[in-house]
Amino acid sequence: QVQLVESGGGLVQPGGSLRLSCAASGSIFSIYRMGWYRQAPGKQRDMVASITIDGTTNYADSVKGRFTTSRDNAKNTLYLEMNSLKPEDTAVYYCRAEKWTGGALYTYWGQGTQVTVSS
Repeated sequence: QVQLVESGGGLVQPGGSLRLSCAASGSIFSIYRMGWYRQAPGKQRDMVASITIDGTTNYADSVKGRFTTSRDNAKNTLYLEMNSLKPEDTAVYYCRAEKWTGGALYTYWGQGTQVTVSS
């Protein structure tokens, strides 16, 4: 089992910045990829950014150039640095981890943290 706890959400004005954190604990060995997803009211949950064990990153087109994801393996923590925030970035942000266990890939989710971009 892997436990994920997000933090760092809040209210920010358009053009502002926030940094989200996701602390991983439990059986974190063999986590293949971690990522950030977001879900706005009435919409599906979409991928925002991801990073694999070798450091390869991937971003949604809507956040490229504004968001950066990174991981601190010593602290077992994933980060999402969000700059130039827009009202359309408002959503609940979720951390996700994918882990190989017994030849199968399992997915784990955090509880989410609210990000609201508004003046």
